[in-house]
Amino acid sequence: MNNFHNETICALATATGGAIGIIRVSGADAITITGKIFSKSIADARPQTIHYGEIKDSEGNTIDDVLISVFRAPHSYTGEDSTEISCHCSRYIISKILELLIQNGCRQAQPGEYTQRAFLNGKMDLSQAEAVADLIAASNKATHQIALGQLRGNFSNELAQLRSQLLKITSMLELELDFSDQDVNFADRGQLLNLARQIDERITTLAHSFETGKALKEGIPVAIIGKTNVGKSTLLNRLLHEDKAIVSSIHGTTRDVIEDTTQINGVTFRFIDTAGLRHTDDEIERLGIERTYKKLDEAAIVLWLIDSVPSAEEIEEINAKTTGKKLIIVENKIDKEQKEATAAPSSPSLPHTIKISAKFGTNIDTLENAIYTASDIPEIKANDVIITNARHYDALLRSHDSISRVIEGLNANLSGDLLSEDLRDCIHILAEIVGGEVTTDEVLGNIFSHFCIGK
Repeated sequence: MNNFHNETICALATATGGAIGIIRVSGADAITITGKIFSKSIADARPQTIHYGEIKDSEGNTIDDVLISVFRAPHSYTGEDSTEISCHCSRYIISKILELLIQNGCRQAQPGEYTQRAFLNGKMDLSQAEAVADLIAASNKATHQIALGQLRGNFSNELAQLRSQLLKITSMLELELDFSDQDVNFADRGQLLNLARQIDERITTLAHSFETGKALKEGIPVAIIGKTNVGKSTLLNRLLHEDKAIVSSIHGTTRDVIEDTTQINGVTFRFIDTAGLRHTDDEIERLGIERTYKKLDEAAIVLWLIDSVPSAEEIEEINAKTTGKKLIIVENKIDKEQKEATAAPSSPSLPHTIKISAKFGTNIDTLENAIYTASDIPEIKANDVIITNARHYDALLRSHDSISRVIEGLNANLSGDLLSEDLRDCIHILAEIVGGEVTTDEVLGNIFSHFCIGK
């Protein structure tokens, strides 16, 4: 590590605006520097202890009553000597304490530097470090569960098993090369082929989980479509539990796409209210309708809102534009008595409809359950591994290419030296995920730059 990472750092680790703030100090001189501004000596303090006292400036003036937690290497978050100063969260107090720490030898921490030091000091691998940022950013139960599992090492353990199996194949092939002049076969090519296929299957499964992980992280896109004045904006507001979209009886009120997210059963859904579908001579409204069709391409689930029986041509058009997507037909305005006469029937050409009143909230819970079911999101268990990071996904795709070449080589009965090259390439790529082969500050800087200061 360079001198930059050997310096003692400090930063506020909690959000401003609360009652209590926590300032983290980490580095070789963390306890010494903290002791210089504390009313009591902590030089000989036992690790994992808390001390009550006052923070004082150079003139002996009290800044605040605080609690100081002492951690000694390697038993700390960063693996270094560390302290945490719990103080009242006023802007003045926070800034004054940080100022005193810097005056006594600390420097302000960079974004993600605490977690970066934890990685560099072997407290966690790179995939676990990235999980810290995901855990902080988790906006729903599912993404929280995934990030927590990754932080606990579920993904790391999975990769370790894969690398162990790959090393087994490599060692057997390279052992053959060492005794090539003695015509000795250490490796059963059939067994090696089966093992390589099992490895490839697991890598492929992990890579395919990225689609689910990305949806959970960003929100599953749900487009609300239908004719003008059918109640799309009212339904959006009902699903979001707030008045996000303008509701009007005037046709063509919604001319642009409106998006927002909400949670259903712990999963984030990104709802898209679109311009009403109709023939119009209004140039702006027509552009809005064109955007509606473009948004359909992004959606995984489509809510087709109707208030009367659609024509055969309309059904055909919607079916054509929603191919490969989950289509839910929703009949709105069931609160109106005259709807009994015009209620949309179930038929071979028109699947079962969910009848609601967006205005009064009737059967909205039924619709929400239908949306959740249509998402096909698997139940996330504690040990499940789902990929949410694009860097990990890219590495898995490259490792799949490498192991695929190994499988092709085994089928073609290629020599062990050629196979070993692709095997070692696959091992190297998987190691990139956990940081086993990462050595450049540039790569680390890119990863940790997205973290918040104090973490």
